[in-house]
Amino acid sequence: MPALPLLCAFLLLASAHSAKILTIVMMGGSHYLLFDEMSHVLHESGHDVNMLVLLGIPQIPGLSYAGRKDSYRLTTWSAGDQYVSRFNQWFLEQQREFFLGRETFDMFLDLMSHFAQQCEWMMNDVELMDTLRGERYDIAMIDTFNPCSYLVAEKLGLQVVTVHGGNFWNVHQAGTTIPLSYVPVHRSLLSDRMDFWGRMKNFLMFLGSFEAERRIQARFEKAILTHFPAANVSLSQLYLKAQLAIYNADFTLEFPRPLPPNVVCVGGLLAKPAKPLPQELEDLVQAAGEDGFVVVSFGSMLSSINLPGLLREMNAAFARLPQLVIWRHLPSHWPRDLHPAPNVRLVEWMPQNDLLGHPKARLLVTHGGFNSLMQAVYHGVPVVGVPLFGDQFDNMVRVEAKGLGLTVDVTQIQALHLSHSMETVIRDTRYKASALTLSRMHRSFPFPPRQRLVQWMEHVLQLGGGEHLRPFGTQLPWYQYYLLDVIIALLVAASALTCLLISILRACVGRLCRAGKVKEE
Repeated sequence: MPALPLLCAFLLLASAHSAKILTIVMMGGSHYLLFDEMSHVLHESGHDVNMLVLLGIPQIPGLSYAGRKDSYRLTTWSAGDQYVSRFNQWFLEQQREFFLGRETFDMFLDLMSHFAQQCEWMMNDVELMDTLRGERYDIAMIDTFNPCSYLVAEKLGLQVVTVHGGNFWNVHQAGTTIPLSYVPVHRSLLSDRMDFWGRMKNFLMFLGSFEAERRIQARFEKAILTHFPAANVSLSQLYLKAQLAIYNADFTLEFPRPLPPNVVCVGGLLAKPAKPLPQELEDLVQAAGEDGFVVVSFGSMLSSINLPGLLREMNAAFARLPQLVIWRHLPSHWPRDLHPAPNVRLVEWMPQNDLLGHPKARLLVTHGGFNSLMQAVYHGVPVVGVPLFGDQFDNMVRVEAKGLGLTVDVTQIQALHLSHSMETVIRDTRYKASALTLSRMHRSFPFPPRQRLVQWMEHVLQLGGGEHLRPFGTQLPWYQYYLLDVIIALLVAASALTCLLISILRACVGRLCRAGKVKEE
C-alpha cells in the first residue's frame, strides 16, 4: 500500500479517537473533584478537554481552582467578588443549619434560586458564550446537579453527556424506570427490602417528587424565557436529550435495579491505590502503634464546624478512643478555649485516599458523601457516618444495609453515644469483614471505572451520539409510558362486554319468565 494512503488512514484513525470535549461543572466540593478527575482521565486518553467552572458556588476551602498542570484546559466564570462574598456568607449559614440538623427542602430551593440567577448572568456574558461557541466542541459533559449546565450546553448547541454526582436520586433527569416495590426513592430512607408500609411510603414519596421537581424547574423559568424566547425549551425536555447518562454510583453500595443501556456507572473514580504518605504524616501514624488511627472528614466543603458545643462533644468522644484521630478541620476556626484531645491532630488538608489505604487505618468518620464512602470501600475501611444534607442520608442507609458501618444522627451527637458507635464499629469484626468483602467485590467488577468512562465516551463520540442506546419510552407521554391508555381501553371493553352479557341474561330470563306464564295460563 502506498505511503500516502497509509498516512491518511492513520490520521483518520487518530482523529476518530480524539475529540474536543467541554466539561461543565457548576457546583463545588465533590462535584468539582469528580469533574477534575474525569476531565484529566479524558485528557490522558488523548482528547482535548476544556473544563468550564462556575465560581461563586460552594467551593472547597484552600483550593485555587487552577486546574492540573499538563492536563486539561480551564475556563472560569464568576458573578463578581461582591456577589461571591455574599453567597459564601449565605452558604456558611446553611452549613451551620446542616450541623444543627435543620436541612429543609426550602433551603435547597434557595440554592437553586442562586444558581438560576447566576445562570442568567452567565449566559448574558456574550464574550464567554462566543468564545466557547467558537471552540466548536464535539460534545459537552455536564454536571446535572445545577440545571444551568443543560441551558448553557443548549445555548452552545451541543449534544450532552450527563454526569450524576450521587446515587439515583434524580430519576426525572434520566428517564429511568423505577420499580417502586424494591427501589427506594430519594430521601425515603428505605432499603430494597420493604414491607407493605414501606412500599406505601415509597409510592407516596415518588408522587411527591414530581411536585418537588416542578418547584425546582420553576426557579429557572426566567432564565429560560430570557435566553430562549423563541424556542420551546424546558428543562424536562433537555433532561431527556442526553446521549449518555454517567452515574457516580457503584453496585457495591447501591441496591440492584434495572437500568437502560444509556446509563453507565463509574462510581469509585476517586478511589485509587494508596501512595506513600508525606513523611511527617507517616511518622505520626507509625507512632500510633497497633491501635492505628481514625480518619475524620466531613467533606471537601465542610472542613470547619462553627458550633463550639458540637465540637466539644466530638472532641470528648475522640478522647475516649485509644486510636490516633486525624481530623480535617481548619485550625483557624477552632475555638480558642477548647484544647484538642491528646490523641487528636487537626489538619487543614489530608490525603484521604492515601490515609484510608494505610494498613493502620481503622475507621472513617464521614458525612456520608459517596466519594468518601467509595474510598472506604476500595480500601476496606469501615465507616461511622453523620449525614448532613442531600443524598448522604440515603447513602448511609446503604452503608448500614451492606454492613459497612453505623449512622449517627447529627442532632444526637453526644460524647458517649458517638464514642460508643465508633468503638462498636472498630471492635466488632463483622464490620471490617463486610468492608473487606465489599472491597473485593468492587475491585473485581469487570473493567475499572476509568476504563468504563473513557470507552463509553469514545463509543458515543465515534458514532456521533447515543440515540441507539436511548429507550423510546423516554419520548412517550406519561399515560402511554405507564400503559394507562391500554388499561382504560381494556376496562372500557370489559365493562362493555359485562353490560352486554348482563343485557343478554336479562333478555333470556325475561323470555323464560314470559314462557312460564304462558304455560300456566
